[in-house]
Amino acid sequence: MRAEVQNNVDKIEKSLELLKQRLGWETAQHRLEEFNARVEDPKLWDDPEAAQKLMRDRQGLVDALEAYNSIRQELKDQVELIELGEMEDDKEIVADAERAIGALVETAAKKELEALLNGETDGNDAFLEIKAGAGGTEACDWAQMLARMYVRWAEKRGFEVELQEEQAGAEAGIKSATYQIKGSNAYGWLKSESGTHRLVRISPFGKGTRETSFAAVGAYPVIDDNIEVVVNPADIRIDTFRSSGAGGQHVNTTDSAVRITHIPTGIVVTSSEKSQHQNRDMCMKALKSRLYQLELDRRNAEVNALHEAKGDAGWGNQIRSYVLQPYQMVKDLRTQHETADTQGVLDGDLDPFMEATLAMQVAGKSRADARAED
Repeated sequence: MRAEVQNNVDKIEKSLELLKQRLGWETAQHRLEEFNARVEDPKLWDDPEAAQKLMRDRQGLVDALEAYNSIRQELKDQVELIELGEMEDDKEIVADAERAIGALVETAAKKELEALLNGETDGNDAFLEIKAGAGGTEACDWAQMLARMYVRWAEKRGFEVELQEEQAGAEAGIKSATYQIKGSNAYGWLKSESGTHRLVRISPFGKGTRETSFAAVGAYPVIDDNIEVVVNPADIRIDTFRSSGAGGQHVNTTDSAVRITHIPTGIVVTSSEKSQHQNRDMCMKALKSRLYQLELDRRNAEVNALHEAKGDAGWGNQIRSYVLQPYQMVKDLRTQHETADTQGVLDGDLDPFMEATLAMQVAGKSRADARAED
């Protein structure tokens, strides 16, 4: 076997070993049997939220096991084909198998990254907030473009997207929007998107000039019942008000929208898409999510830079730049990952950026762990 091909085989085997470790291989099958037994419980759906989480956790384990077994079997088959081709001096068989192994390196590396989403809340659903920053109407339009981008990304992954709150811009776009993204590892992927996103383009609003706009994105884990976050009633102010959808449509005739302000931290959460009772419940979940994220930030300050870029959405705080004029380029300023396929990114092709950030963070954690051992 050629040295280059052997190197690819070694990479795949390394990824498989990491996958095996992250799965907790010795207990994985037992955990799956436990999941299957709980799924058959006739009282499972008495608590729909708990049932949905159980089903997602089970499917995540099933997908991981299937991925490991599939990659391992594919590697075994292709290595055997190379050995057979070399024995029979069939260069075509060898070449095909070598190409298949080369492609398998990328697949294994991607699954390896997914396996590294093992943080305390990586597997949870996520709240995603988007707020227009500096740039007026241009920024509101940019915020709406970002909202569309993330909805497209979530839908491509088969995630459920639920609009929690949206505030229309004065002339176009949105001032802000909050979504709940439901799906396996939703927060684990979206956490890398927190920060300021910068857009450079020719203004679509009749100015004909090149404009720079900013919008802030924040991702926070939805806190489940296994994590306790205590909110002192004396620390919050609850306001109800009438709300309207984008463009002033769907005006509520009752004060059903809810805003909760956490006085000690200044955190404000709003929900306006459902009944007052549902909006209040959603606001409390969002508030607990934000408070828990603050604790995560403090706890992981030395090795987790996800939320260090605080402040106004403007110059100096951006994590990613989207240039549509005078050239086409999307570039992440943390990882230096870039692409000229701007339309693809705006249509939700975000996985390469998320994967690059996750890989960087994993490397950073490894270096921090090594320093801690010295």
